[in-house]
Amino acid sequence: MISVDRLEASDRDAWEALFRAYIDFYERVEPPEMYERSWREFRADTRMHALGARLDGRLVGITHFFVHANTSGPDVCYLQDLFTAPDVRGRGVARALIEAVTEWARERDCARVYWNTHESNATARRLYDKVAENRGFIRYQIEL
Repeated sequence: MISVDRLEASDRDAWEALFRAYIDFYERVEPPEMYERSWREFRADTRMHALGARLDGRLVGITHFFVHANTSGPDVCYLQDLFTAPDVRGRGVARALIEAVTEWARERDCARVYWNTHESNATARRLYDKVAENRGFIRYQIEL
């Protein structure tokens, strides 16, 4: 059975392994201090938030998210990162994490939960197309 809850201090190593796998999946390289800063923020649970999914007691999935202001209505929740261990994909872990973030945001009166994924991420998009609406937006960014 899948359970989803806040990350505990004892989850630090398993969380980092999953987060590093997520960063690797998107072919990025991040400095070690990024992991430290993120972990501190998630433990504070004020600006940035994290949940972990467990299957048979093992941390097998993570999600990171935060709330931000919205110019045209109530605050919204951005689900920034979502990753599940490859050996448990297809067992409902990602869906459970999305549902948990959605409930968390609903309890805080957010207007919506939204996220981005790469167009080539076909595996994740099969789930996303079932649980959310693709509004067709294209993302642009400027690196600083």
